[in-house]
Formats: sequence, structure tokens, C-alpha cells
Amino acid sequence: MDIQLIPTLSDNYVYLFKDPQSDAVGIVDPGEPGPVLAALDRTGWRPTHIFNTHHHADHIGGNGVLKQRFGCTIIGPAADRGRIPELDVVVADEDTYHFGSHEVRVFETPGHTSGHVAFWFPDASALFSGDTLFALGCGRLFEGTPAQMWTSLLKLRELPADTRVYCGHEYTLSNARFAVSIDPGNPALKERAADIAVLRDAGKPTIPTTLGVERATNPFLRADDPGLAAELGLSGADPVEVFTEIRRRKDHF
Repeated sequence: MDIQLIPTLSDNYVYLFKDPQSDAVGIVDPGEPGPVLAALDRTGWRPTHIFNTHHHADHIGGNGVLKQRFGCTIIGPAADRGRIPELDVVVADEDTYHFGSHEVRVFETPGHTSGHVAFWFPDASALFSGDTLFALGCGRLFEGTPAQMWTSLLKLRELPADTRVYCGHEYTLSNARFAVSIDPGNPALKERAADIAVLRDAGKPTIPTTLGVERATNPFLRADDPGLAAELGLSGADPVEVFTEIRRRKDHF
């Protein structure tokens, strides 16, 4: 599956992809229509589906224009039925949806918002995580609790290590600086932070990442790591307590 990254707004990413075995073309979280329309003109693709991870305007702002022009089927979380206009298909935890020749598995991942979902394409090794899991980070808790977000992240952490993670924002450089500040003894993290700085200095994206890399370096996926808990002065604490402290520190970093 050919997946193209489209920068939009100030730091959002929209994803455009095509199933090579059919005419199915998907878009994930089109926050504004202009850059997406330009990418469609460039590729010559005609979109058939829009996948929305949650209701925030910077993820659904282009839905209306794209649906009106192309008749796209809009798929999104059942819990956001009243907050995402023109939803055609609603999905919930453990649902399966078929996009062309691909099976899509749905995970409910509340925390950033109460209705957030993530879409996993197993045979393409691709996870569209929205604003739940970022490269070296996770979403702010606008509507959910730390316990909800930790549970959501554990669902995603269990996916295969080679799963490519396509998240909603380019936050990786600031996330790396924070991660190093609370986990300074992690050599894999230090090496990754240096690589990220080079990419961003060159104006290049840091996405996709992989779950294997995130497991080793993302502090938000490691709240149950005794070494990280000790670094935070929380040896023996419940992982939710550790996660809460990591999120609190990031919010004030």
C-alpha cells in the first residue's frame, strides 16, 4: 500500500494511500482540503474513503469539501457520531472494516478525546494512531483520564514491532527533548534524538516511526519500566501513577 504524507496547517499530517489491487483510495484525518486536493491532482488518484480518528477540527476540517467533490465514504468512531458531520460508517473497538483488499482493525483509544479510535492495517504493517500515540509522545488529555490513555497505549504497544506508526502531528523534536530530560541514561533514545534533530534541521519529517522503536524510546509507552519509574522517583509505583507523572511533566515542559 502506497502511503503518502501530506503536511497541513502548522504541524498536522494527513495521510493519502491507495490499494494497488483496487481503486480504493483512503485519506486519514483531512484537517483542510487544499493540500489534499493538491496531492490528488499530483497523483491522479480519486479518493473513495475518509478515515477520521477523532472529532477535532484539525482532523475533520476537509471532510465536507472532499465528500461533496468525490462522494467519499466517511468512517469514524461511533462515540463521535454527533461530533463528526456526515459520518457514513461508525466503528468501535475490535471492529473490522474492509478497504479494497485490505482488512482494517479498529481500536478504541480514549484519552486525548473520549471517542478516539486508531486504525490498523495488518497486512500493510501500518497504524494510523491520530493523536493517541506520537513519535516519542502521546496526546494531551483533553477529555480522558491518565488511566484511559495508558490502557489505550497498551493496546497499541502490543502490535508487531515492525508496525509503522503514522500519527497526527510533527511533534517529534520537542518530544525528544522532553524524553531525554526524564530518561537521560537511555542510549537508544540519545541516538534517536540526535537523528531527529538532523531530520528536522533538513526540514524532513520524522514520521513514520515503528512500534519497535517506540517501545525502546517513548517514555509514555514505558510507564511500567522499573528503570524509568526509578528515574522519576517512583520506584514500585503503579504504572498509571508513573504515566500520570510523565504526562504532567510533559504538559509543563
